[in-house]
Amino acid sequence: MNGPDRLPYRAMLLAELLATPAAARYADDPNRSLLASMIAGHSAGTGCLPLHLGLGDGNYQDLLDDYFPFFEAAAQNDKAEAIPEWEDLQKLLLDHRAGERDSELWIADIIATACAGRDHLWQDLGLLNRDELSQIMWLNFPELARSNVGDMKWKKFLYRQFCSREGIYVCPAPSCGECKDYAKCFGPEN
Repeated sequence: MNGPDRLPYRAMLLAELLATPAAARYADDPNRSLLASMIAGHSAGTGCLPLHLGLGDGNYQDLLDDYFPFFEAAAQNDKAEAIPEWEDLQKLLLDHRAGERDSELWIADIIATACAGRDHLWQDLGLLNRDELSQIMWLNFPELARSNVGDMKWKKFLYRQFCSREGIYVCPAPSCGECKDYAKCFGPEN
């Protein structure tokens, strides 16, 4: 199932996830619909996330139990490309988390894992569009979101933040040279 053919399947999965009642304490978590979008995208074969979204078996099962009980995730490839800066990216996100909900911890792990992908971060996460990623950033990491004043592409922005912390001043995001939007991301900043 490739390209636009995935969209109806993805939409069906998303509806199924959101129709599943969450545990009472998680029902109002605004991350629930965003996590559902990632799971639907992943289950429909989009994005680069491994099985369990990079959370590991236990945490992924906890996420499903808390937010989407009764949902049976489709088995996908569990091969994740490891990146050496995963812990640094995760730390960057956690250092800037809103501190309002437990799901921020999972979101940080998932985003750090998706940074290994070859597309835009929203695509690597299996989201429907960039607006969903911006919503994730504003909900979970508002200080970072506020810092992205030029609306830089999120993966490039996160790598730039990470590199500036480390005192590295020439720091492209991984695999950007292969991206069809390379000129858009690496053109002059406004």
